[in-house]
Amino acid sequence: MQAINQMLTEQFGQLGPLYAVGGLGLLLILITLPVVLRKQADPIEKLKQQNLADKKKEGKKDRLRVGTKSHKLEKYSNFLEPQNAEEYSAVKMKLLQAGYRSRDAVRFYHFAQFALGILGIILGVVYFMLFMAGNEPTTQQTLLWILGPGGVGYMFPKYWVTKRQQQRQEEIQDGFPDALDMLLVCVEAGQSMDQAILRVAREIRASYPALADEFETVSNEIKAGKEKATVLNDMAERCGVMDISSFVTVLIQSATFGTSIAEALRVYAAEMRDKRVMRAEEKANKLPTKMTLATMMLTVPPLLIILVGPSVHGITQMGSLGP
Repeated sequence: MQAINQMLTEQFGQLGPLYAVGGLGLLLILITLPVVLRKQADPIEKLKQQNLADKKKEGKKDRLRVGTKSHKLEKYSNFLEPQNAEEYSAVKMKLLQAGYRSRDAVRFYHFAQFALGILGIILGVVYFMLFMAGNEPTTQQTLLWILGPGGVGYMFPKYWVTKRQQQRQEEIQDGFPDALDMLLVCVEAGQSMDQAILRVAREIRASYPALADEFETVSNEIKAGKEKATVLNDMAERCGVMDISSFVTVLIQSATFGTSIAEALRVYAAEMRDKRVMRAEEKANKLPTKMTLATMMLTVPPLLIILVGPSVHGITQMGSLGP
């Protein structure tokens, strides 16, 4: 052991044994991960697969619509999905608001965090061994260069989803007043609310695809027989925009009390147009404040150079001439 410690110290410095132990631990973790993540096959799933294989061999068609698509992350679901129902619902809702509606969206999200975290640690170790090990870094620097990339890789999916969520909500918020105007025109032209929603979804897809997807989902769910109030509330939750929630409340109250939907849409559309103008004015009023720092950084230094530069140059020339 002394010979090994001496060899590691000569090769990598005083922290050579620590690097060796860390590398060995990382190797053992990578070796044991497949065993830990392995999930025993469900007997019911085995029977389903066997029945499907027998039916294919016999040339018979399936009488029931059984999901036969194989999901690669299914066997790791216990590891890649939160076991807490509240946490799972929160992550799923955030992914829905970001536009990720796949059945395995939560699994892919946690798998991306896990994979990018491990990849970041590996890259950090490689970079540290190649460029930093010879400089005898401190323990703090070692941990920073090794664990830092892993932390960045782990947090990157969360940052990406949050960014996509904000962009999608802004797109829905910007396109909602136009969609309301078109919805009002369709309703006043004699179309039902369901037909109007489907028509608006087709018309605004080129400009606001996220809002068009939401309207199309609402139309399909209503056609499938789902209760309209539930469908509208689900839309408000998927969008996560206050204007959509208020719109859903207006429609539900209008249907409950039997008032005219066209009149409610007319009033609410006018209010949404006013709010859009107010948001534009708010952004315009914030612009001078945001430009102040950039203006000072880009204009004050050149101005000082132009005004003070000749005087400084003259003083230095006089000082160099001497008495």
